[in-house]
Amino acid sequence: MRTENLLVEIGTEELPPKALKNLGQSFADNMEAALKNADLQFSKINWFAAPRRLAVTVLQLAESQEDKVVEKRGPAISAAFDSDGNPTKAALGWARGNGIDVAAAERLKTDKGEWLLHRAKVSGQSIEHLIEDLVNQAISKLPIPKAMRWGTSTTQFIRPVHTVTALYGDQLLPLTVLGKSSSRTIQGHRFHGEATFELDHADNYASALMDHYVVADFSERAERIRKALEDAADALQLKADYNESLLEEIASLVEWPVVLQASFDAAFLDVPKEALIYTMKDDQKYVPLLSQEGSLDNRFLFVSNIQSQDPIQVISGNEKVIRPRLADAEFFFTTDKKTTLASRLGSLSSVLFQKQLGTLEDKSNRISALSGSIASKINADAEKASRAGLLAKTDLMTNMVMEFPDVQGVMGKYYALNDGEDSQVAEALYEQYMPRFSGDQLPSTGVSAAVSLADKLDTLVGIFGIGQLPKGDKDPFALRRAAIGVLRIIVEKDLPLDLEELIAEAIAVYGDKLTNKDCQNQVVDFILGRFVALLQDQGVSIDVIQAVSARRPTRPADYVARVQAVAAFKERDEAEALAAGNKRVANILAKQDSQVSSQVDETLLSEPAEKTLFTALQSVQSDVKDGIADKDYNRVLSALATLREAVDNFFDNVMVMAEDMSVRNNRLALLSLLRQQFLEAADISLLSK
Repeated sequence: MRTENLLVEIGTEELPPKALKNLGQSFADNMEAALKNADLQFSKINWFAAPRRLAVTVLQLAESQEDKVVEKRGPAISAAFDSDGNPTKAALGWARGNGIDVAAAERLKTDKGEWLLHRAKVSGQSIEHLIEDLVNQAISKLPIPKAMRWGTSTTQFIRPVHTVTALYGDQLLPLTVLGKSSSRTIQGHRFHGEATFELDHADNYASALMDHYVVADFSERAERIRKALEDAADALQLKADYNESLLEEIASLVEWPVVLQASFDAAFLDVPKEALIYTMKDDQKYVPLLSQEGSLDNRFLFVSNIQSQDPIQVISGNEKVIRPRLADAEFFFTTDKKTTLASRLGSLSSVLFQKQLGTLEDKSNRISALSGSIASKINADAEKASRAGLLAKTDLMTNMVMEFPDVQGVMGKYYALNDGEDSQVAEALYEQYMPRFSGDQLPSTGVSAAVSLADKLDTLVGIFGIGQLPKGDKDPFALRRAAIGVLRIIVEKDLPLDLEELIAEAIAVYGDKLTNKDCQNQVVDFILGRFVALLQDQGVSIDVIQAVSARRPTRPADYVARVQAVAAFKERDEAEALAAGNKRVANILAKQDSQVSSQVDETLLSEPAEKTLFTALQSVQSDVKDGIADKDYNRVLSALATLREAVDNFFDNVMVMAEDMSVRNNRLALLSLLRQQFLEAADISLLSK
């Protein structure tokens, strides 16, 4: 069967830059699903996304579906013919619907009976016939948060559509999508070369656009920008300060990227670099330059969408744009320093944290109390932690943070140092939001850790306490991120903290504001539930996590110690047999009508195998007890691993459910004692092979 490469392009007005990459990938994914659903063979799909276009190329696409035979089963033979062997109405109706005579039908014989059968040959439809429906399917499933209409048309899309192109090799496929009929017309660059051009062949799409100053491949465009930024920074012996998100947003704004260097007045460098960097990156999509030590340079890079014959004019224009933004930051910084953070405490009463939970002033007082308590538990300075907790939200009332919200915390540190606050207090104001995202740094000091934990726990307890639990993907107070932050701080800094105790304290600080009576259990379970994703990301198998979770350890550092020990135990030769034995014990005990005692009467032990198991259990009990006390779960499980032979022999040679009830109950008690010892660390019956 003939194959060709297919191109489908939707030419639009400038697409939203933050959505562009996702739109391009989704278009390809949706086309792939539609093609597979239509049974059309192809080898690969590539996607393209630029500010004024979304496109896919489907490589080696078959020109039509394969012909296939469809079996259509009719009524059972007993219902298809009457006693005289004549076709019934059911058989005649079925045959008529399939365009055949009853006599032409085949017979299908199975173990369950015999039926009429018609094998119909269905000819495959061509890509020319199918393409319109396929493209419309793909477009209808694009992740468009808010569609728009344009002109007098009722068509809706994320941006107005100007062109639609569908080429199968050099053949133009007829289709109408989003109110536009397909043509060979492709939009070139908005400012360079021809506004539009005619495309002769699907294979020439990327190269033809390159000739018209458009790098259509999103990844290629981003890599061009990355290399140009790095080369320009290296030439200046500086570092380009950008992340993948900024790079992708810049790549979504330009079709023909040209990296240029500009500068601003060095006097602005007296302003904290974070504020300057924020406005350069977030407001202007510029790339700041840093020294090898991390200080901000007054030169910066930006990416233009044109290859100007007079780049000095482009540079000058961008310098004029950035100056008033930096001047604003300078003014805010100078003005804010005239008022101390402490004197802003009263203004927090005018800002609601949450209607039922009070103001930011209320929250600051709670954080202060909880911070001091946590600090005392981890041998940090409780007085400094309380002070930092009290001032934690005051920088939200400064001009700088009101204008540039992302520098909250950062500016708190600068203003606190300017006010003469202790350096640990100032650092805690900055680090209270750590970790902000996956892989982010943790607070560096005990004071900072106490404030960060207090802030997160206060939010978790407050929102759960009024019954506003996160549902599905809706989490407006970022409770999942807060929970993971709590876990990371406690675990990675190995803090001796218990979630039950912390959350009970946080609830107590709220007083009578909370209405959810089950708040404590729900918050503990919610935080522990975050362990699953956190540990799975680290490569821990789900059965190991479940084995530990069954014991519900509420000290995060202890939880991880158990997980590590169980993961190591799972690799031992004895693990599989002991897990199976524990599962068997759990099943036997679960079937008992009442609670089984773990007090074993040694005088009732008669079988050698049960005596051996009891002796073996007694020999490991001290190791188990001491290991649990020292949180040395490797020692606990290593001791229990020695029981494998005794457990195997017991089940091979002893009848647990003996006729003599005293013997039976004593053997159940022995199993209960065995189960009890294993449950000290984890429920290993949940381990799988």
